[in-house]
Amino acid sequence: KAVVSTQSTGDALRETLKNALIVDGVTKGLRESVKKLDKREALLCVLAESTDEKNILKLVEALCREHNINLIKIDDAKKLGEWVGLCKIDKEGNARKVVRCSCAVVSNFGRESIANEVINDHFKRTVAAE
Repeated sequence: KAVVSTQSTGDALRETLKNALIVDGVTKGLRESVKKLDKREALLCVLAESTDEKNILKLVEALCREHNINLIKIDDAKKLGEWVGLCKIDKEGNARKVVRCSCAVVSNFGRESIANEVINDHFKRTVAAE
């Protein structure tokens, strides 16, 4: 069955991370994320390309490739930091004092949602295109 959704991959990723946070299924930061990747406990890896250290990108990409873990790259580490809860939310609901996050790993998606299916479809399309 095909999933018909108007949700973009970015919006779906944000919702997926939010759902995973609720069940404590997100590992934040490079060191802890690499541990999860190495133990093959990751279902999804999100990597910020705006990191200064290119070896970090190569390490995470290699681990994901080696263990067949889906990898999504986003452009901004601050955006990833906000999405994984490394910020304060003010009265208006806006993120303040956002901390950069170069890498995050999802080990538990939490509840099933359309967002998960959008992410899965993204990987199916990516694999089919290769």
